[in-house]
Amino acid sequence: MRYFVNENCIGCGMCEQTCPAVFSMNENGVAQAIEDEVAPEYREAAKKACEECPVGAIEEKIKS
Repeated sequence: MRYFVNENCIGCGMCEQTCPAVFSMNENGVAQAIEDEVAPEYREAAKKACEECPVGAIEEKIKS
C-alpha cells in the first residue's frame, strides 16, 4: 500500500501527526507521503490519516 497527497492539501498537518512514518510537511507547507510501500506496522495509522483528512487530499496509489 502506498499513498499520494494531491493538490487539495491545505497543510493542516493532521496526517503527519497521525502517521509521521508515512507523512511529512514539505518546504511548501503541504504534506507529502513517502515513496515506498507503507510498512505493515504503519498501515493502520496511514489509513486513518487518509480517512480523516479534512479535505480528502490523501489518496491510495493504485499499482500499475
